[in-house]
Parts: sequence; structure tokens; C-alpha cells
Amino acid sequence: MSTQVTEHIPAEGAPAPGTGTGRHGRAGRRPAGQRPPLRHRVITVSLLTVAALYFLVPVYWLAVSATKSSSDLFGTFGFWFHDPHPIDYLRRVLTYDDGIYVRWFGNSLLYAGAGALAATLLSAAAGYALAKFPFPGREGVFNIVLAGVLIPGTALALPLYLLFSEMGFANTYASVLLPSMVSPFGVYLCRIYATAAVPDSLLEAARIDGAGEARIFTVLGLRLMTPALVTVFLFQFVHIWNNFLLPLVMLSDSDLYPIQLGLTSWQGYADRQPELYQYTVGGAFLSVLPLMVLMGMLQRYWRTGLTEGSVKA
Repeated sequence: MSTQVTEHIPAEGAPAPGTGTGRHGRAGRRPAGQRPPLRHRVITVSLLTVAALYFLVPVYWLAVSATKSSSDLFGTFGFWFHDPHPIDYLRRVLTYDDGIYVRWFGNSLLYAGAGALAATLLSAAAGYALAKFPFPGREGVFNIVLAGVLIPGTALALPLYLLFSEMGFANTYASVLLPSMVSPFGVYLCRIYATAAVPDSLLEAARIDGAGEARIFTVLGLRLMTPALVTVFLFQFVHIWNNFLLPLVMLSDSDLYPIQLGLTSWQGYADRQPELYQYTVGGAFLSVLPLMVLMGMLQRYWRTGLTEGSVKA
């Protein structure tokens, strides 16, 4: 018995099997798994390096300056250490004026932590409702929220102060906390994310099983919206932590100051008390540590695709 093998001969002008019309195969596409050209990788790494240096160099300068005395801040090279005593200088920052910096730090944690948490929950509820419950005027409400995103906070500081003064809330914790609990950007982001990440079929299945709307929102909605909620919390926490104008307008009692306003008050007296220059720099260095820790802890939740596989096509 013999085996006959027939060789396939392509037509004239047609490419041979396994060959493409472009440099990297079919239709000029790069084969899967092949690395991009060297020049593209060099450009990408260079741009990322420049961006990293842009953000990290100020933090490095702050860390170096926090180890120097007030005289060394102005008399030595700013990007290198000179007779460093970081523990001693930071201890002075924490104990100066009966530990007022520790109180400012606690106030900032209260304003940023409670305000960001409340803003995140309110944004999640509002965004979920706008995305999943049709009602008359829904788009009008959403347009008002978008308008709130476009209004700068500086334009609202004076009206808020007048309103809170009439209500008797000026120069209290509530005068900073209550405005911090509202985030139009958070409502916008949660509405967009809930529309895409929370399937209607999953909600209908939960309703058929007898779950109430509040339970569906807390058990399913919040869990599926976790990446958006983490984003809103981080943005709002950083915004409140770095907010300077609102506490400046609302507060007159130094015991209620957040860190940013307190360090500014120190800087105002530094000409008469030169050691306050060093305390201000050391306090600024300590103030960035919570943001770094928070970002490192929450970035692992900053991912998408949590609903993949939850609903069969």
C-alpha cells in the first residue's frame, strides 16, 4: 500500500501559508508575546522615570530637610544630609507648645477620615440610585451633580461660612466636616461605575429571592462597586487632608486647626522664632506619611473586573 501526498501550491501572487503581508506576520501585526521595539521601551521608561522624579524629588527634599536645624536649612545643600538628628527634631515638633501638632494631626485625621468615609457612602448610595432606579427628573438631577463638579470650592467658601454662621456652626468641627461629606465627583463616578459594573439581571435575581432593596445595595451593590468606592475615598481623603481654604474661613480656634492651617500659623511666626522653620518642615514631612500609607494599603483594591463571571451570558 502506498501513501499519496499532495503538496498545496498557492496561486500566483498569493502569500505562502504561514507568511504575512506585513513585517510581523499577517496584516502587519506583531505576533503574540513579542516585545515592542527597543526605542518604544526606552521612550516609555524615560517618560516614567521623569514623572517619578518629578513626584519623588520634593518628598526626598522634605525627608532630608526634616533632619536639619533651622540654620542648616538655609546654610547647607538642600538635597543632602548635614549632621542629621531626625528623631530629636521630630520629637521637638511633636512636643512644641504642649503637643499642639499632635492635636492638629488628630483633627486632620478626623476631618479627612470621617469626611471621606461619609462622602464615599453618600456618593455610593446616590450613584447607585441614579444608575438603577428610573424616576422622573433623573437626568436633571444628574446634570445638577455635573454642574457641582464644575464649581470650584473657592467659590463656595464664603457662602458656606455665612450659612454656617447663621446656623451657629462656625468655628466648630461640624463647619469643616459637613461640607467635606459632599462629593459631586464621587456621585458622578459611582453612577457611571454602577451602570457598568452592577448587572440588572443580578439585581432581579436577588429581588426574586426575596431580598429587599437595602440588602441588595449593601450586599451586592457596595461589593461590586468596590474599585469605584476606593477611588472616591482616596480622592476625598487627599482633598480634605490638603484642604486649606475651608478651615481658614471657618475656624478661628487654633485647637480646631488641621495640619495645613496649623503649619501655616507656625510659618507666620518663624521670623521671630527661627526654630519654627524647622518645625514647619518636620511637620510637613510627618503630614505626608498617612497619605503614603493609605495609598499603599488600598491600591490592591484598585482593580476592575469584579463582576466577571457573576452573570452568565
